Amino acid sequence: MTTTNPGALPKKLPKTYEGLVALHVPRPIHDEVSYQNTVQVVDALAGMKLNSDQEDFLEILSQQIEAYEAEHLQMPKQKTGLELVRLLLEENELSGDDLAELLEVDRSVAYKILKGTRNLTVDHVRRLAERFAISADAILGRKAG
Repeated sequence: MTTTNPGALPKKLPKTYEGLVALHVPRPIHDEVSYQNTVQVVDALAGMKLNSDQEDFLEILSQQIEAYEAEHLQMPKQKTGLELVRLLLEENELSGDDLAELLEVDRSVAYKILKGTRNLTVDHVRRLAERFAISADAILGRKAG
C-alpha cells in the first residue's frame, strides 16, 4: 500500500501473520502517507475479535504508530481545569450568567471563577462534571487513573 485509500483494505482481514504482512509490511514509519496507511490497518483491526497472529501484528503496528507520533506529532498540552471550564462554556454557547445558574451561585462569583480569582468548590466540580458528562478529574486539571 502506498496511498491512503479507505477501499484498499479487504472487508475480511487475513487471519495469519503472513497474510497480514502481505497486506501491509510492518516497517518503520517515515512519512505521513505511511503513518496514515498504518493507522488505517490498525483501525480495521480495532474492535475485531483477534486471534494471536492478528494481536501480534496489531501490537507491532501500534508500537510503530506510537514511535512516529512521539517523534513527529506534538500532542496538545492538557488543559487546566479553568481552561476546560471556559472551553465547555464556549462550545455550549453559555455565558458567565449561565455558569452562575448552573453552579447556583451569584453571577459575581461565577465571573470571579472565570477570571481565576475564585476557586471551584467540590460542589461546583460535581455540578460541572454532571452537566457536561466529563470526569471531575478533568475539571480539576489532572489525569484520571
